[in-house]
Amino acid sequence: QVRLVESGGGLVQAGGSLRLSCAASGRTFSSYTMGWFRQAPGKEREFAAVISWNGISTLYADSVKGRFTISRDSAKNMVYLQMNSLKPEDTAVYYCAAGPFSKTSYEYDYWGQGTQVTVSS
Repeated sequence: QVRLVESGGGLVQAGGSLRLSCAASGRTFSSYTMGWFRQAPGKEREFAAVISWNGISTLYADSVKGRFTISRDSAKNMVYLQMNSLKPEDTAVYYCAAGPFSKTSYEYDYWGQGTQVTVSS
């Protein structure tokens, strides 16, 4: 079992930055790939970024590539999403998830409760 709790969301102006954190509990955290997904009102949940269990491999959605950076600190059971140059279209609830190295949400085993990110224009 892995329990995930996100934090760090908030209201920011366009062009600003936020860093999301995901705290994980569970003995097997270090063996999981970790992903960040987001869901805007009225839209389906979409992939944002993923990082492999050892932190070596990452993958980003085209919409966030070059602006977002995913990282992890397995010693602290933490995963981060640094978001720079934020745009109003980045407004969504952001979720971290544990599972396989995949861009497909339904393949992930564990999910956090989400944290709201709102970007004003």
